[in-house]
Amino acid sequence: MRKSRFSASQREAIVSSHLKGSKTVEQLCEAHQISPATFYKWKNELETDKNEDKKRLKELEAENLRLKKMYAELQLRHEVLSEAVEILKKRKADRERRI
Repeated sequence: MRKSRFSASQREAIVSSHLKGSKTVEQLCEAHQISPATFYKWKNELETDKNEDKKRLKELEAENLRLKKMYAELQLRHEVLSEAVEILKKRKADRERRI
């Protein structure tokens, strides 16, 4: 992912200048060469960071996603090992029949 050319404090300053009513979104986007979508994304992120409940929810969602990925990897590993055990049991049974 590409690193932003704006720091967090610069983003906050741009968004706060709009909230103060000094400039419109179009003027800010043109002056700083950003898209309106980027501006609204920054605005949403700042609002989320300021609201503790939303921030905690965002953290929990990220942790939940990480745990789901971990569970999926473990489940795949378990399936592969189970198949390997079944194959070994079949080979052992075949060897015992040959003897």
